[in-house]
Amino acid sequence: MEHENLDWLSSTLLADRGARVLACRIKPLQAGWRIFARALTVSVPPGDNLAIHAALSIAREGDVLVVSGEGYLDRALMGGIMCGQAAALKMAGVVIDGAVRDVVELRAGSFPVFAAGISPAGPTKHGDGSVFRSVVCGGVGINPGDWIFGDEDGVVTFSEEERTTLVRAAAQKLEAEHARIAAINRGDLAPAWLQADLERASVDIAGRP
Repeated sequence: MEHENLDWLSSTLLADRGARVLACRIKPLQAGWRIFARALTVSVPPGDNLAIHAALSIAREGDVLVVSGEGYLDRALMGGIMCGQAAALKMAGVVIDGAVRDVVELRAGSFPVFAAGISPAGPTKHGDGSVFRSVVCGGVGINPGDWIFGDEDGVVTFSEEERTTLVRAAAQKLEAEHARIAAINRGDLAPAWLQADLERASVDIAGRP
């Protein structure tokens, strides 16, 4: 499956089949950006990026930089220069639970950056933090080497051990969705499961006025 074409894959399909979903505040800066790669994990104190510089010094081609910034948005952790360095290293992208800056420059490029917010203020470099340790990013635990998938709907993560099962389940979900769309196009507008689920649930449906 490593060399299989997975252009059809999406965060929604993976989320529906059990991938862990990062907080919805983490979004791509540019429509159409997509990441599917293994995590180089970093944690930093709020507003400090020294550990990110350390991570970039050992990053490898294809890594996605996953930064646990505790959702702090008053100082940007990365901007045009550092993202340019990551792009030159041929990294797959950046996912930051924190702020970035130089967004006009970043949006003009093709290097995928997913962030929780934007701030013009620069970071401190006092230190602490970690590289290649387990982190919590967007409220989700992520280990070094876990898979990160991001697109316009958001970011999800799963382990290497889960990858094959999740991707196959996502493919089955996509087939089911295509079948449902075909049924709608044939005029079958109510899903087959609806009535049984309504009978088990407590949905108060008033009469049409």
